[in-house]
Amino acid sequence: MLLRMLRNDLMRKKGITAALFIFVLLAALLVSSGSRMIMELTSSIQYLFSESKTPHFVQMHSGDLDQAKVNTWAEGNAMVEQHQIVEMVNINGANLYLGAESEKNTVMDIDFVTQNQQFDYLLNLNSEIIQVRDGEIAVPVYYLQQNKLNIGDQVRINNGAFERSYTIVDFVRDAQMNPSVVHSKRFIVSPSDIEQLKQGVGEMEYLIEFRLHDPSKTSEFTQAYQNAGLPNAGPVVTYGLFQILNGMTDGIIAAVIILVSLVLILIAMLCIRFTMLATIEEDYREISVMKAIGISEKDIKRLYLVKYVFMAGLASILGYIASLGVNQLFVSNIMLYMGKAPATLLHFAVPLLAAGLIFTMVVLFCRAVLRRFRSISAVEALRTGSLGDTQIVRNRLNLSRNRWSSVPVFLGLKDVMQRVKMFRLLLFVFIVSSFIMIVPLNFLNTLQAPSFISYMGVGQSDIRIDLRHTNDVEQRYARLVNQIENDADVQKYSPLVTSQFKIRNAEGSYDNLSVESGDFSIFPLSYLSGNAPATDREIALSDANSNDLKLKTGDQLTLQVGGQDQVMTVSGIYQDVTNGGKTAKALLPYNKDSVLWYVVSLDLKDRGVMAAKIATYEKDFSPARVTDLQGYLNQTLGGTIQQLKLVTTLALAIGVFISILITSLFLQMMVAKDNNDIAVLRSIGFALSKIKLKYVVMSLVILIVGVAAGTILSNTLGPMLVSGIMSSFGASKIVFVIDPVQAYVLCPLLLAGTIIITAWISIQSIRETSISKMIVE
Repeated sequence: MLLRMLRNDLMRKKGITAALFIFVLLAALLVSSGSRMIMELTSSIQYLFSESKTPHFVQMHSGDLDQAKVNTWAEGNAMVEQHQIVEMVNINGANLYLGAESEKNTVMDIDFVTQNQQFDYLLNLNSEIIQVRDGEIAVPVYYLQQNKLNIGDQVRINNGAFERSYTIVDFVRDAQMNPSVVHSKRFIVSPSDIEQLKQGVGEMEYLIEFRLHDPSKTSEFTQAYQNAGLPNAGPVVTYGLFQILNGMTDGIIAAVIILVSLVLILIAMLCIRFTMLATIEEDYREISVMKAIGISEKDIKRLYLVKYVFMAGLASILGYIASLGVNQLFVSNIMLYMGKAPATLLHFAVPLLAAGLIFTMVVLFCRAVLRRFRSISAVEALRTGSLGDTQIVRNRLNLSRNRWSSVPVFLGLKDVMQRVKMFRLLLFVFIVSSFIMIVPLNFLNTLQAPSFISYMGVGQSDIRIDLRHTNDVEQRYARLVNQIENDADVQKYSPLVTSQFKIRNAEGSYDNLSVESGDFSIFPLSYLSGNAPATDREIALSDANSNDLKLKTGDQLTLQVGGQDQVMTVSGIYQDVTNGGKTAKALLPYNKDSVLWYVVSLDLKDRGVMAAKIATYEKDFSPARVTDLQGYLNQTLGGTIQQLKLVTTLALAIGVFISILITSLFLQMMVAKDNNDIAVLRSIGFALSKIKLKYVVMSLVILIVGVAAGTILSNTLGPMLVSGIMSSFGASKIVFVIDPVQAYVLCPLLLAGTIIITAWISIQSIRETSISKMIVE
């Protein structure tokens, strides 16, 4: 009997049932996809790190290196399991050709290396250790994606005096330097080719790498290394930071997908509640008759529950199955950069459990709604025929029609005012639809805006010039500053020098701190708190350093300056999402022996000459890295932006789909409920088009309020949610850059257009309504 009633109910309400089924399926699909993406990301990172034997501690170093001193110290340190020194030949991008054009505009440091022999292996796309022969080269996957390279393509180096071509035989997955936010990339060549490069082109740089017996002692080991007076002309990177950097791009996307999934679950619950209450209301007299003739409340509940159990179960299973295919859209970037870890039971169990959670929530929610049966009295139900949830509220607002308003518009507005409680679901859906459409769009615009450079610890300027370490770097830096100072096309400029200082820790020993020195008022940053240092006794810390050191604005720390301890006051906290964001800024004299890099930022009087100026500075100060700031952003965040474009497109589609689905469901139920009123209107001469217009007006009134509320939430709660996602990567306070045409015109118009069409189609059933049918019923 249950199966027969289930079939009859499904046939009687095919449209409503199909809409609910699709909605639960969509929620299950996204929850499964989001959880699977998290599983793939974490397992792929672990697999990549395991197969490559990623080092636990890496000291980057430029300049002369006493390898014997490092080896002696490492062999005597009980924490060290393995160590090695990786030689890298740094190639100027202007001399590297990955096609017809050189990489002169790249922001990346290009390093040629050989395959490591003990650990820190560079893997190919099959997660195998790469081996190349003379004349062959393996290129980072970053360039596979950016330059659309293929096996067999040629890579050429030409600096005028030295020229050599290599054939691409593989692409490199590099646990240290995979992400675009890491501005270094390693190319693999053979040992004999690297010897030729040492003699013919480029500067030497080194990675001093260690694997420890106990990785949990990385902090203790870092202090020991820094206190031993070993080579340290470069930043320190640890295993934990490698994990954060590798997970940044896809971690952000996974978090956004999970957020959208949670919102969809909430909508699904409210939608089902509305549907069940409307169904109970429609069947109120039948329920009262069943209770009157002695059918138990438990049996009546089961009659209604079986439909939703069946629907939720089937939708959840199909949502999970669909996620197996759809997930490829989200994990393609993970598969490219980190490879696919061997599948385990958890890869299938966790998404299945997520879909199962949707099913469980639907069933439990249905059971909670069905408690309404306890309040149903057979006598009262037969007398009133109403559950009371959707009754008209009298005198909510005195709405008077005037000669300028048409009757359908007046009736639509009056209906909304009198039945506010009934329209709560539709209003909530429009608010959420606006929210999930606008927030990803605003986040995408923020990432693409020139002002996002401030979240990377860099002031906004037209051109940025980076000078890496060479034997004559100090002389080149002095010549660069002099030339810029005398350049009539330059409006303003700011030379900045980053060097290593010693900072006293809580134990009384000293750690290294990268500090940028210069005039920070020329290209100012936005500070989370406080401001830029104004005296040589003040220091500004990045958000990541502030959290690590447990310091806030106004606190003090001790630096070694010129060999003497100097107490510094934290003047401000700023955001930096690049290379882990462990930086600081102070007005201190720098030590030439501990300089990490030199940077000069400048603005031009006429941006029309920017391309020519970039070419001039590249030529005059080779191997300088000269980039415009927009190019710097695109190369650093290009992968994240492309992934977010996919999510934004998906969010727009979901927002529209939700609005269509719920509007259709809502209006079909409302027309069914208003069947008698519609029949009366038709009997007194109202045209079908006028009655339809009434329901369209009702939908648009709710849409206008919903879009307005959704926009306000997008600009208040939205930045808070995005900031929470980005806080792990060094930016804890994101301010949206809003395109008003997209956010305030195109998105609302898209929703309004779809709602009008949906409303007009959804109320076609009023054609079947007549006074004669009402009398017969």
